[in-house]
Amino acid sequence: MEIILREDVDKLGQRGDMVKVAAGYARNFLLPRNLAVAATESNKKIVEQQRQAHLRRDAKLVTEAQELAKMMGAVSVTIHQKAGENDQLFGSVTSTDVAVALEKLGYTIDRKKVHLEEPIKTLGDFQVSVRLHKDVSIDVPVHVVKEE
Repeated sequence: MEIILREDVDKLGQRGDMVKVAAGYARNFLLPRNLAVAATESNKKIVEQQRQAHLRRDAKLVTEAQELAKMMGAVSVTIHQKAGENDQLFGSVTSTDVAVALEKLGYTIDRKKVHLEEPIKTLGDFQVSVRLHKDVSIDVPVHVVKEE
């Protein structure tokens, strides 16, 4: 039986793929769980329209992310933290702290899009990657200074 997947299915395919499966697998597992639809002509047209709409929407998001990356090109973030004698921070600077600092500068970025290898635990200058879209990311300089 030929079906069109509505969701990603392990070991079978990704959303929008047209695959052949055993009739029982389709009837008893995929169709009742709404993971797939039968590959009729009308369903093929609907899936193709959805795919085109998704591509247009994704292209628009990429363009917006690239524009935001250009605007953020000269941005640097300064974070004030309490520190001990040998420049060790009391606590650490996390992705949430960087996202809040960016928001104070007028850029609303979700903390999950700020990528730190590990939390920053010392004073100094660091490069933090901010992923604006799956295809667009930017490095933002972060300066951690001692709070007076």
